[in-house]
Amino acid sequence: MRFLVDAQLPQGLADWLTTQGHFAVHVAELNLSGATDAIIWAKACEMDCHVITKDEDFVIIRERAGQGPAVVWLRIGNAINRVMIGWISKSWPVAVAAIEAGTPVVEVI
Repeated sequence: MRFLVDAQLPQGLADWLTTQGHFAVHVAELNLSGATDAIIWAKACEMDCHVITKDEDFVIIRERAGQGPAVVWLRIGNAINRVMIGWISKSWPVAVAAIEAGTPVVEVI
């Protein structure tokens, strides 16, 4: 799977996704750190990447679009990389299965 990691999440998450066998790029690597959500969404569509974000705006964008990549909505507060990776790793197999099943918005709680 291919993922675009949003600005408010750490580069370490993209690195971790890569260790899990996925293609992952952080918006900063694409010089999009200050870009609007619409620009980031367009880039995700162009690159055929699912968006990983903490931003509910991407959920709304995906729902309005009715098509496009999935949005993985991480519902975690601010956390250091180690804590975030430990948290997401517990739910990651379920999130991947939901994306594979065609779920447009995957909420990770």
